[in-house]
Amino acid sequence: MRLDDFDFALPRDRIAQQPVSPRDSAKLLVVGDEVTDRRVSDLPAILQPGDMLVVNETKVIPVRLSGRRGEVVVSVTLHTDLGEGRWLAFAKPGRRLREGDRIDFADDFSAAIGGKTPDGSVALDFERTAEALFGALEAHGAMPLPPYIRRDAEGQASDRNNYQTMFAAQRGAIAAPTAGLHFTPDLMARLASRGVGCTPITLHVGIGTFLPVKAEQLEDHQMHAEFGVVTEEAAAAINATRAAGGRIVAVGTTCVRLLESAVDEAGVIHPFEGDTDIFITPGWRFRAFDLMMTNFHLPKSTLFALVCAFAGHDRMLAAYNHAIEANYRFYSYGDACLLSPERREA
Repeated sequence: MRLDDFDFALPRDRIAQQPVSPRDSAKLLVVGDEVTDRRVSDLPAILQPGDMLVVNETKVIPVRLSGRRGEVVVSVTLHTDLGEGRWLAFAKPGRRLREGDRIDFADDFSAAIGGKTPDGSVALDFERTAEALFGALEAHGAMPLPPYIRRDAEGQASDRNNYQTMFAAQRGAIAAPTAGLHFTPDLMARLASRGVGCTPITLHVGIGTFLPVKAEQLEDHQMHAEFGVVTEEAAAAINATRAAGGRIVAVGTTCVRLLESAVDEAGVIHPFEGDTDIFITPGWRFRAFDLMMTNFHLPKSTLFALVCAFAGHDRMLAAYNHAIEANYRFYSYGDACLLSPERREA
């Protein structure tokens, strides 16, 4: 399919710059046989006893840094952990950086440039253990917000909490699994009282979230691999839920991609640990889950292609047009939708 098939016009003022408070007061567009306007806080009334949420418990690392190489101000976003305190990073102004240069981020925190990759990334050696580096990032880094959320170089202190889900437990992401941002302890307690379960899996959101699709034909786009884990306990819980007639609600496209990587032809989830680079486009046969909760995605993106694959291309374009007219808030800090699969004739 052509990339242009997944385009739509979005007014700039629909791009959320701040999350709503409380988190579960965000709007929820329910896309089923009809399109219904609800709130995330309505989920206990929408879901049924015996259903199960599958959430991503990855934790975002504050990998955005501002430093100096001499008199030059350098902005850095780490994106690939090479181990032993070394990372690949996007850097601006990258062209002025040379192998052997040193970037100072604080009095006791710097990195040596070890070279550049063909895609323009720089290799940074922080010359400290991984644990010591993570401590320095917590002290000096900012959350790696997407570019459409406007912040100055230092970021905004509230983003440390706002851009992290309540499920975050496994450190490793460079972007948040944003569908999970809408949940609160109170909402989870009400869902549990309703008889709705919750199982965590982990997919560390990686570099691909920052990169646009440049190929004219969607199938020519190369997905970047991301590391994920489905434990034996999670696989067993998901399989037991479906065997008992409950529905699996994948919270976010990250959970969708990992579940579809761990499922077999019969729809059984297996334990999984490793990289996945599956690219879900229209025509994909979904086996691992029943409903999808997700935010509103960028036009001409792999994520919009994924939701179209699940809920139907024309159906999703119509739903997005409704959301724009009804003043829904888009992207990472925006509102959410709950999608049922497109009905296909046998």
